[in-house]
Amino acid sequence: MRIVLDAMGSDDYPEPEVQASIEAVRQFGDEIILVGRQEELLARFQALGGKPDKVRLVHAPEVIKMTDKPAENARRKAENSMAVGIDLLKNGEGDAFVTAGNTGGAMATALFSLGRIRGVKRPGLTGIFPVKNGRCIVVDIGANAECKPIYLLQFAMLGSVYSERALGVQNPRVGLISNGEEAGKGNSLVKETYPLLQASGLNFVGNIEGKELFGGQVDVAVTDGFTGNVLLKSSEAVAKLLVDVLRQELTSSIRTKIGALLAKPAFAEIKRMMDPAEVGAAPLLGVNGLVFVGHGRSDARAILSAIRIARQAVGANLLEALQVSIQERLAGIQISEESI
Repeated sequence: MRIVLDAMGSDDYPEPEVQASIEAVRQFGDEIILVGRQEELLARFQALGGKPDKVRLVHAPEVIKMTDKPAENARRKAENSMAVGIDLLKNGEGDAFVTAGNTGGAMATALFSLGRIRGVKRPGLTGIFPVKNGRCIVVDIGANAECKPIYLLQFAMLGSVYSERALGVQNPRVGLISNGEEAGKGNSLVKETYPLLQASGLNFVGNIEGKELFGGQVDVAVTDGFTGNVLLKSSEAVAKLLVDVLRQELTSSIRTKIGALLAKPAFAEIKRMMDPAEVGAAPLLGVNGLVFVGHGRSDARAILSAIRIARQAVGANLLEALQVSIQERLAGIQISEESI
């Protein structure tokens, strides 16, 4: 496998990316194509003892920063590391692209260079949430603030294929995020999407609230990008609050410190489950290529996890499965003009 890695993506670039590429070559034995400012990369490799033979450097003089406007800078900075890396993917020189850079920039660049899978109206940004007894895919978490029913239907299809192929979930359960479990609940978007999901052939279990999502009762949760982004950021904030409060309370007295010591293995498991570095990156589903976007605060461990996730997708022939599934499922559904 040939994983293309944006060396200038994370907040602390290129240190995490360089370290991760060295470890990825050691663990997986695959070629890592590291895209970025070549002089900076060579200097970092030299400081770390030298560049492995299976790390190939491709020069890209420009960087899309977190503060840049995605669509505008994706075109203005034509030689940025994202654009050069995704072009390598487009030209068949790599099998998947991984970045911890500007999410909007990755979306704009992927759409501009790769285009959409045939039949897909809008790509969906995917989040992989830790839930009871596993993980749940949430689509969309920010790429499309305004959605139509057909978008959510396709998010469900794309998410189901990813859950099945890359995460190994058999017949993934799909839920539609709403303000109530009953079929009639929700805004107009939810109400119009519900019958489309019922007729989709997916394992649709109906509307879900937060308790079903985090209770592990679905494998794929579908929503518009505005709601999904609020859900993501709220969940992250609540998780941090709980960890901070627990840490404070467990160190407040001798008795609680002893209790914390006895419960240390349990707390370590909770920390691992909630650690974003365990997942590393999530796929941008719907673009015509395997593109994975991680958090800007990613360290070397998170970047390595992102490479691992990308390798799983390549090994599962995810792109081909997405292309076939969208065509087959859409062909069997009657969709009104209002839903498109």
